[in-house]
Amino acid sequence: MDLFEHSRQEQIQREAPLAARIRPQTLGEFVGQAHIVGEGRLLRRAIQADQLSSLIFWGPAGTGKTTLANIIANTTESHFAALSAVLAGVADLREVIAEAKDRRNLYGRRTILLIDEIHRWNKAQQDAMLPHVEDGTVILIGATTENPYFSVISPLVSRSRIFQLEPLSEDDVRAILQHALDDGERGYGQVEVAVSEEAMAHIVNMAGGDARNALNALELAVETTPPAGAGVIQIDLAVAEESIQRRALRYDKGGDEHYDTISAFIKSIRGSDPDAALYWLAKMMYAGEDPRFIARRLVVHASEDIGLADPMALVVATSAAHAVEYVGMPEAKLNLAEATLYLATAPKSNSVLSITEALRDVEREGETDVPKHLKDASRDAEGLGHGEGYEYPHDFPDRHVVQQYLPAALRGRRWYKPSDQGYEGEIAERLTRWRQDTKEGKQ
Repeated sequence: MDLFEHSRQEQIQREAPLAARIRPQTLGEFVGQAHIVGEGRLLRRAIQADQLSSLIFWGPAGTGKTTLANIIANTTESHFAALSAVLAGVADLREVIAEAKDRRNLYGRRTILLIDEIHRWNKAQQDAMLPHVEDGTVILIGATTENPYFSVISPLVSRSRIFQLEPLSEDDVRAILQHALDDGERGYGQVEVAVSEEAMAHIVNMAGGDARNALNALELAVETTPPAGAGVIQIDLAVAEESIQRRALRYDKGGDEHYDTISAFIKSIRGSDPDAALYWLAKMMYAGEDPRFIARRLVVHASEDIGLADPMALVVATSAAHAVEYVGMPEAKLNLAEATLYLATAPKSNSVLSITEALRDVEREGETDVPKHLKDASRDAEGLGHGEGYEYPHDFPDRHVVQQYLPAALRGRRWYKPSDQGYEGEIAERLTRWRQDTKEGKQ
């Protein structure tokens, strides 16, 4: 590299966005993802020992996938090459592969190839990579925001170690922002910047675990705010709101607003008000609530307040929970909204809460013996008479026969009290008839 090229590279570095300038260069600078790069973890050991096999980094935007690849580039003795699947095609890949082969044959040096956004390549493009991964021409590092088990061809997946990155915690994002403010070489350490606690909390909260989003907001706030008295750039809540282009909500994920909002959400569904339920759902989404938390509450509510009045409610709720994991946000907002509307407009019954009464009776009664005719006849029928006298319901009209199913001490107890709502109304009719037969001793 000549003097002019070196100068040009320095200029590019200075003019790069804050998120690019402040990008960690070593594992010591890397923040978050302790479950995969913490002390003693496999990936950290492999990077430090320069003993890497093909990898796929899977996780949301701004969680460190490309950063980890760059750290590997700075750490390894192998040659490092990078392609973006958004811009590059098979011709670009062939060029990199040809150079990698020459490098290995002439100098015995390995090549590590980063394919950013690898899910953007179609099957044919990914197939073109496969033989070169198999023969060791390149060590692949794929970075993707999509589930690689669905977006990357299975032969590449089977030859790669998959590491799933998680959204950064608020503490992680805060630490990254503070580092950017303190770093005098690549950040704002040489500038007097005062960020209020409310502004910092808003940027951290609205970033949604995305470090790039947070750093972009901080950069916009600093670069567009003129210095005040004594040359200090004051970043208050109003500036922070404008910088991240979202208004602050009074919503603390671990405090009263969190619990009060989810309470209003569930009570609106229970009260069959779909409009109110949608509003509280929208508030939680806007505030950055964990969609998995919302999905869990929907699954619980489907049984607790709807139950057998509409058994499909649980199916819809669990499907929405699966969609949150499978599709992810922001698209999964549609799945959560569908489940919310279904549950809010479904007939209601809380009869499944009868399990709490049954549990209390189990605790109160202690040890109860299983009636002999209900015991397992496959092991002790001949010696102990287990199963003797059991009547098989399918041998009787209506597939029902009166016999004792409870322990003797609990004979006649009734826990389940079906409502007359929806499908459970049909259950109530059948159960009333069966219980009347039991009362009258009919066969």
